[in-house]
Amino acid sequence: MLFLKKIFIFILVAAAAYAGYYFYKDEPDKPVFLTEQVKRGDIENYIAATGTLEPKKYVEVGAQVSGQLEKIYVEEGQLVEAGQLLMEIDATVFETKVQNSEASLEGNRAELQQLEAELELAALRAKRNKNLRDKNAVSDDTLAESVANEKILRAKIRAMQSQIKADSASLDGDMATLGYAKIYAPIGGTVVSISVREGQTLNANQNAPLLLKIADLSVLTLRAEVSEADVNRLNKGMVVYFKTFGGGERRWYSTVRQVLPTPSIVNDVVLYQALIDIDNADNQLMDAMTTQVFFIRDSAEDALIIPLGAVRSNGKDNKVVKKNGTKLERVNVETGVRNRTHVQILSGLAENDSVVIGDQTRNGNKANSLLGSQRRGF
Repeated sequence: MLFLKKIFIFILVAAAAYAGYYFYKDEPDKPVFLTEQVKRGDIENYIAATGTLEPKKYVEVGAQVSGQLEKIYVEEGQLVEAGQLLMEIDATVFETKVQNSEASLEGNRAELQQLEAELELAALRAKRNKNLRDKNAVSDDTLAESVANEKILRAKIRAMQSQIKADSASLDGDMATLGYAKIYAPIGGTVVSISVREGQTLNANQNAPLLLKIADLSVLTLRAEVSEADVNRLNKGMVVYFKTFGGGERRWYSTVRQVLPTPSIVNDVVLYQALIDIDNADNQLMDAMTTQVFFIRDSAEDALIIPLGAVRSNGKDNKVVKKNGTKLERVNVETGVRNRTHVQILSGLAENDSVVIGDQTRNGNKANSLLGSQRRGF
């Protein structure tokens, strides 16, 4: 009886141990595949860069004469027309010079008239003395003196005429200098900056002091900085769009005007500048705005797209793992536009098909092995 009881207890312990092993043992992880549906959307292959906006046409207006700035007629942000008066410099000194030059010129002209009158009289005397000498009424010395006097007067007249030309040129210069005291707009546009204040003394003896800057903001130029690894993939006429930091998702489109051949080096990074002209008729863009630029190499709209990681290539064919329920199927696909994250599918898949892009398990060895076995045949 005691023996049977021991056997019974042994059977119960063995059964409990087996049940514990069965229920608490680590089961191998089943592969859990990550999938993504084939979707429709737009895809772009682009070169990204940053850039800064600046006016395509602008003028920095300087002072050509020294003096005190007497009046400023414009303000920053004001629209001006070409030829509009902007500023005035005290012109007292320049007006005095003009008056002196005018007086000197008038004096020389009067002296010229006097010399011309004297020449006319000297010519008559020389002619009369020649007639008298023919009749032996005057001496040779008298005739020679009258002829020499005529020649001297003619020489004085030529010298005075030259002096009058010089005085006239000097007067023109003084008039021009006087005109520089009034600053006019060389182009129409917006006054984007004013560098001086009324009452300030300007010194133009060494260089022209900068007074203000006028820019035509209807057309801006975007200077995009492109790395040397990407610059050879740019070309004139290439489609570009950009966004501003304050413009939300709005895109401005244009084309590349030119790529400058000389680079700039910033922190040992070689960057080339691409120039893009932008129509700014709505005045939403401003000088010195920072932009994010996208040079479009290729694009497709309303295309079938999948994550790039789903595609495997052997150099000749492109394949994906298509998932139908629990079944995996390797499918040949034809691809189109690619970027860093997605690829366009031209054939081989339909919208809403599921493709394997990876796996997610507690222990991914078996799942990875299984997924790899599906891919090794590519």
